[in-house]
Amino acid sequence: MSRIAGLVVLAVLMALVAAFPAGAQVPEPPKTPTVEGRGGSAATVDPLATQTAVEVLRSGGNAVDAAVAAAGVLGVTEPFSCGIGGGGFMVIYDAKRRKVDTIDSREAAPHGLAPNAFEQYTADFQAARVSGLSVGVPGTVRGWEAALKRYGTRSLRSLLRPGERIARKGFVVDQTFSDQVALNQAVFADFTSSRETYLTPEGTAPAVGSTHRNPDMAETYERIAKNPDRFYRGGIARDIARTVQQPPETPESTRVVAPGSMTTRDLARYRAIQRKPTKVDYRGLEVYGMGPPSSGGSTVGEALNILEGFSPLGASDEEKLHRYLEASKLAYADRNEFVGDPDYVDVPLRGLLSDRFADERRSLIGDTALPVQEVPGDPWKYDHGHGPGGGKASPDDKGRSTTHLTVADRWGNVVSYTFTIEQIGGSGIVVPDRGFLLNNELTDFNFTLDPDGSTPANYPAGGKRPRSSMAPTIVFDHGRPAVALGSPGGATIITTVLQVLVNHLDFELGLPEAVAAPRASQRNSATTPAEQAFIDRYGDILQGTEPGHYGHTLGPAPAPGELGAVEAIRFLPDGRQQAVAEPTRRGGGSAMVVHPG
Repeated sequence: MSRIAGLVVLAVLMALVAAFPAGAQVPEPPKTPTVEGRGGSAATVDPLATQTAVEVLRSGGNAVDAAVAAAGVLGVTEPFSCGIGGGGFMVIYDAKRRKVDTIDSREAAPHGLAPNAFEQYTADFQAARVSGLSVGVPGTVRGWEAALKRYGTRSLRSLLRPGERIARKGFVVDQTFSDQVALNQAVFADFTSSRETYLTPEGTAPAVGSTHRNPDMAETYERIAKNPDRFYRGGIARDIARTVQQPPETPESTRVVAPGSMTTRDLARYRAIQRKPTKVDYRGLEVYGMGPPSSGGSTVGEALNILEGFSPLGASDEEKLHRYLEASKLAYADRNEFVGDPDYVDVPLRGLLSDRFADERRSLIGDTALPVQEVPGDPWKYDHGHGPGGGKASPDDKGRSTTHLTVADRWGNVVSYTFTIEQIGGSGIVVPDRGFLLNNELTDFNFTLDPDGSTPANYPAGGKRPRSSMAPTIVFDHGRPAVALGSPGGATIITTVLQVLVNHLDFELGLPEAVAAPRASQRNSATTPAEQAFIDRYGDILQGTEPGHYGHTLGPAPAPGELGAVEAIRFLPDGRQQAVAEPTRRGGGSAMVVHPG
């Protein structure tokens, strides 16, 4: 890119947040859940982030440029779900090369982490979460850097400018932001930096409609935009390591906060990794996802392979949903047993995604719900004929918060990107004078050995990346993008993505209707969490035990009573793009296109 072109792009991005009176907060555009048009599109949970992505596309940037710029804004406006203190997974379709690539920027354990570090916290998850011990080496900045180096056309400096300006000038606090601070109020109050960054002088959550500014975050963005290495090798790295080792507790705090072992060397060692995507065929389409250490691609893929053997999926809506729940149950049993960081454990990915293994697992599905917990199968015999057989189930993940964005440009490039800091509010610890929260991602590891004394695939180790459920996905029809989507929601991410695909492809719902439809999430547990609208519509038949009923046990979805928050794009036959965001879940999302209509 020429210097003149770069200056033009920078001017456009600055105009996005500068065209209002000095000292005023950045105005937020209205939320629109579905829009169609040409020239590129974006869907995120936040209108400022979506608007930023679309402005980058409008100025000539590509999908990767737009995704990084939007992610930078989300780190400011959605800081309790994502940010530079965490990590994520990006699935990219490069239209020129006609190839799908994935970038793993998942957080990594410090090399000094003891394998049994979390054993004492099996009965006190909150104590593990709110600690330096839970913090993994953040990968987000390296992930942005890797994506831009390989596919971008803009500098990180220009793309972080909107997020920097929003952090400096402020934005209007919405209900979700206020509620998430209130949820963490007691935690934030126990750390000097968190209290100063997010609580009012009275020690409460900011009011809806007030202006939130984060000048420390603006300064941090400015520093890493000039040189990303400053995050991993300079003063920021030293501050991160110091915060993890010596959490900045307030003098009046009575909380017992375990320190972590992260060092500046751990930060300097960190690398984002380019990995091979997962791929399965479903109903004549190709479904690409994220491979280990994420379990998203393997578990969505295995479940789809199981379901494809039912053609049609079912004679009634309830039969289709019964089979969806059963396929998810079986895939989760296998996911919990076999998936971990492939740099540390052998993962039978080929076996998990093989048609023969899917045939074997499908044969277990009958007219009534399988008992739980289901034991895993043995994918090794369909992998390379080696490795341990199945036989035991392992615990599911704790609930967590995340965010997702989907972007496509006018050239056909697509990005599906999910990133996180783990729980809502991460570890609860803001790095002093830097303005960002640190993750608690290491609590995604299994805390203990298996009951028989064997080591789980997802057991802690120094340098290891914990298993994730993030499932950024791109679906192709004869080599051309058809749908791209993803969701936050912890372990329910997988079932959310899976159910939206089933809604769209098997129930033949339009994408907005597939996203809006009520959800249920079976993850090899005795009770299937479900939204109330799902229970009201399908519960009688799915839960009954008399003939013609399926014997499932449905229960309430986790607070706030919703499962996931999908952001998606559909590629229409006439060349237009349909951007789709959640209409109501988590306050609703924001979809935009460059040229509507």
